[in-house]
Amino acid sequence: MFFNSFHFAIFLPIVFLLYWFIANKSKNYQNYILILASYYFYSCWDWRFLFLLVFSTLLDYFSAIKIENSATLLSRKFWLWLCVSINIGFLGVFKYYNFFATSFSELLQSVGFNSSPLLLKVILPVGISFYTFHGLSYIIDIYFKRIKSEKNFVDYSLFVSYFPLLVAGPIERATHLLPQLKVNREFHFEKAKQGIYQIIWGLVKKVVIADTCANYANAIFDNYNSMNSLSLILGAIYFAFQIYGDFSGYSDIALGTSKLFGIDLLKNFNYPYFSRDIGEFWRKWHISLTTWFKDYLYIPLGGSKGSKWMKVRNTFIIFLVSGFWHGASWTFIAWGFINALYFIPLLLLNRNRKNIDDFNLGFNLESIRTLFNILITFCITCFAWIFFRARSISDAFQYIRRIFENRIFTEQYFSIERYNYEILALIIIFVLVEWNNRAKIEPISGKYSWLKLGLCLAAILALGVFSDYKEFIYFQF
Repeated sequence: MFFNSFHFAIFLPIVFLLYWFIANKSKNYQNYILILASYYFYSCWDWRFLFLLVFSTLLDYFSAIKIENSATLLSRKFWLWLCVSINIGFLGVFKYYNFFATSFSELLQSVGFNSSPLLLKVILPVGISFYTFHGLSYIIDIYFKRIKSEKNFVDYSLFVSYFPLLVAGPIERATHLLPQLKVNREFHFEKAKQGIYQIIWGLVKKVVIADTCANYANAIFDNYNSMNSLSLILGAIYFAFQIYGDFSGYSDIALGTSKLFGIDLLKNFNYPYFSRDIGEFWRKWHISLTTWFKDYLYIPLGGSKGSKWMKVRNTFIIFLVSGFWHGASWTFIAWGFINALYFIPLLLLNRNRKNIDDFNLGFNLESIRTLFNILITFCITCFAWIFFRARSISDAFQYIRRIFENRIFTEQYFSIERYNYEILALIIIFVLVEWNNRAKIEPISGKYSWLKLGLCLAAILALGVFSDYKEFIYFQF
């Protein structure tokens, strides 16, 4: 069930009505409705993987209680590592086994050995990376006595499987979400209205921006050998806006949907393409994942303390693991490595947290420098996205090589019956709207909200690809 599907458009109002008109007397009834809705939502992908979700929930629930009740440090460590090992084991089998088997086989073949790897014919369970990280953060927090274990199984199950965040985040923390699930929620019209506005804006990002850019990006990346330099450059830009519109659009729909039920989720994006350096970009892109890796991997490794070598090592580890989290492919690892290279100079010069303030542009030299830094950051981000989007490392290098060797900057007519520049006007309008509303959650609220809402709905109906809606990119992670 996609957020941008008619199935979800029927599902959500039904759950909303049951939640507020049938189960509004008790938080337990509200949670029962949400847990049943969440399990139905997940079973729409493949009901067989529902058993894996339930098993992961049971594992973390009972492990947390065992850790908390352990009388010795050895016992606490045993239950922690047992739980972590099983969780990572399932993630490894479903997501990474074939990658390691194929890579090892190719290594043997490169030195003259015949090798036929035994591959598993399994489907990657949707959302496994996200709900596994939900559970791991909870278990680790229990181990370090940051929180108490949750004894109510329904409340904990809802924390793991809450349908707005189940398949693509944001990656929630027990300290933030669980307290909200343990109290009765009351309906607030203004909060629900803001949720609806955020859902509509998320749909604009997804079906108007991301899916439209996807048509162009796919036409370019799938046929890069016949594209000229201008088309290849635009292809990277189109993919940059495709993945931003796709993932931040999903996050907006998730946060807006959750507000309809009186529950706030963690903010996952904060206008990252207006960042002035790569450090600021990573504080604003996929915030819940970035902070998860910082708290549960980077800081335990030593963080920014210690020698310069330790700082560099920890930075490369965090970015490589982040790349590998996104997918079992060398292209994602290369993407992480490139971002680490971008970040290292800022770290060594102690400039990685320089741009943490809000800013405005005016008619002065400082604004020109700021705008230049934003453009440079966006350009190097687009360069890294080429590796993220390419089918292989070889394709990525060939794509980049052709940009520099072709040196033809004229418009091309694509197989999708469009010129390579026709979507630029739409992207420029989108950027201006985002820029003028970057202090807000979404641009619809405020003055003339009904007019802006009408324009958004018209854009979705006019430009949205309803006949061939595409799944969200991050569903595959």
